[in-house]
Amino acid sequence: MKLLSDLLYKAGIKEVKGDINLAITSICFDSRKVANSSLFVAISGTQNDGHKFIDGAIKDGSLAIVCEVFPEEIEERITYVQVKSSTEALGIIACNFYDNPSEKLKLVGVTGTNGKTTTATLLYSLYRGMGKKVGLLSTVRNRIIGETITATHTTPNAIELNRLLAEMVKKGCTHCFMEVSSHAIHQRRISGISFLIGLFTNITHDHLDYHNTFDEYIRAKKQFFDYLPASATAITNADERHGSTMVLNTKATVKKYGLKAMADYKCRLVENSFEGLQLNIHGHDVWTRLVGSFNAYNLLSVYAVAIELGEDQLEVLTSLSSLSSVEGRFQHFKSKGNIIGIVDYAHTPDALKKVLQTIK
Repeated sequence: MKLLSDLLYKAGIKEVKGDINLAITSICFDSRKVANSSLFVAISGTQNDGHKFIDGAIKDGSLAIVCEVFPEEIEERITYVQVKSSTEALGIIACNFYDNPSEKLKLVGVTGTNGKTTTATLLYSLYRGMGKKVGLLSTVRNRIIGETITATHTTPNAIELNRLLAEMVKKGCTHCFMEVSSHAIHQRRISGISFLIGLFTNITHDHLDYHNTFDEYIRAKKQFFDYLPASATAITNADERHGSTMVLNTKATVKKYGLKAMADYKCRLVENSFEGLQLNIHGHDVWTRLVGSFNAYNLLSVYAVAIELGEDQLEVLTSLSSLSSVEGRFQHFKSKGNIIGIVDYAHTPDALKKVLQTIK
């Protein structure tokens, strides 16, 4: 239970009608989930406008409404809060409701077209292998230390996201590694979340059914780095055409990784076979069971994040060699007859091309 006045801190209030010293038991943006003494946030979504459900939310027990436009009929017993952006406000309100859990974790956000799931999961596995209590928010599944929670979206909605982060804090997690999708960035699901590190993998044509054009898709990804504070670090792929675009004008400290271009974190691909990869990272040879040049980039980015988080270089390099392929990400199996089977989730043109090139 929280006071409405506390929940509205930094929420971009334009006008208030009613009492803000109310005790709120829950927050929601889905009118079907309204409960007694709840706060309903009316969001203008891509399919439905939450403002149409304000009356229903009040009938079902909402004490307060956050909206961009006041309804024509105002009930005296209800508090109405007009904000600049309901989606932005929802994220901030959710952070306040759960006592800003992202500020109590070392939170790393991974964005890009391909490699998000692999990189976030490898980071989770790396830190688990180093004996740390960590969380994972990914397309495949969410994890809190050893507990697995089924994922429904690449990035959860703002309320679920903060609930999961708060649960991680409660259970003693020190770090969280999180996929950040372009949809979540554009819809401001990460509003109010404090990232310590933002990582960019790559960008190719994807989700154009949502973003309409490739330029819009790029701008959505770039917004993640635009919102990073000066206290954060932005790590970008120096070999990617749009790698520099992502961190242009960011307030965060910029670091680069790459196999070809000049970068803060460099790697040389020594050998690439179905047996694994042999890499040379900053003069140190590392052998890993992962396969493919794309995994060389994934592993190098994982190394960069760990070093930026202050981990010991030799411990990180040693732990890298013990990592296994992520479920559905170029998992390969060999039969007794030396027949090789490969399972991969690749669904974009670029990802399919890299998988086929690696097999060849």
